[in-house]
Amino acid sequence: MTNADLLKIGQRIQVRRKQRGYTQEQLADLMNVSIQMVSNLERGNKAIRIDNLIKLSEILEVSTDYILTGKETADDIGTLNTRIAQLSERDRKMINLLADFCLSENI
Repeated sequence: MTNADLLKIGQRIQVRRKQRGYTQEQLADLMNVSIQMVSNLERGNKAIRIDNLIKLSEILEVSTDYILTGKETADDIGTLNTRIAQLSERDRKMINLLADFCLSENI
């Protein structure tokens, strides 16, 4: 795994941690690791061990595939659908408009 790969993994971890509303300290507590470990992962300074990768994916509610490669799986899409379903009708309409805009930009 290259340094560039580790940096991309770290960026995905950081973005997802923030989306879930966790601080580095909270994530470290949930993973039962040090804050320094979370910081090193997010900065791409260390590779993640398999057992920590599994814990992290469960905590952040994202697949290990997404953390490692950035590719979403059907489970990731299912989680997104569940989260969208919890939004108000107004917010779901906003998500729908955003999706329409994004799709029109890809034409």
